[in-house]
Amino acid sequence: MSAQQRLTRLARLVPGGGSSAARTPFVLLVVVLLGSGLLALLLLNASLNQGSFQLEKLQKETDELTDQQQELQQEVDGYSAPDALEKRARELGLVPGGNPVFLAPNGTVNGERDPEEDPR
Repeated sequence: MSAQQRLTRLARLVPGGGSSAARTPFVLLVVVLLGSGLLALLLLNASLNQGSFQLEKLQKETDELTDQQQELQQEVDGYSAPDALEKRARELGLVPGGNPVFLAPNGTVNGERDPEEDPR
């Protein structure tokens, strides 16, 4: 086999200049797919971060509202304590009622009034 034949045979085995043109669309497709994948990951990450910030804001607001609710509950408990109710009633001019006296349907009085408890 001559050197010319060997070169011709070897030239057929080695890819020539025409094959790089066939690879260009494939390389562009891979680059576009990788780029779009990275862009999608970036958008997903930004969306998750935004949700995280909203969650943190809402948790802080929940803590503040819980503190406010506890303060209001303590205030209500202070007003509904028996000694506080009695004090406020006296400030409004109310007095203890004493023993109850009932009027029966026939006109008789059941029970006795204690004159010491009667503020009138």
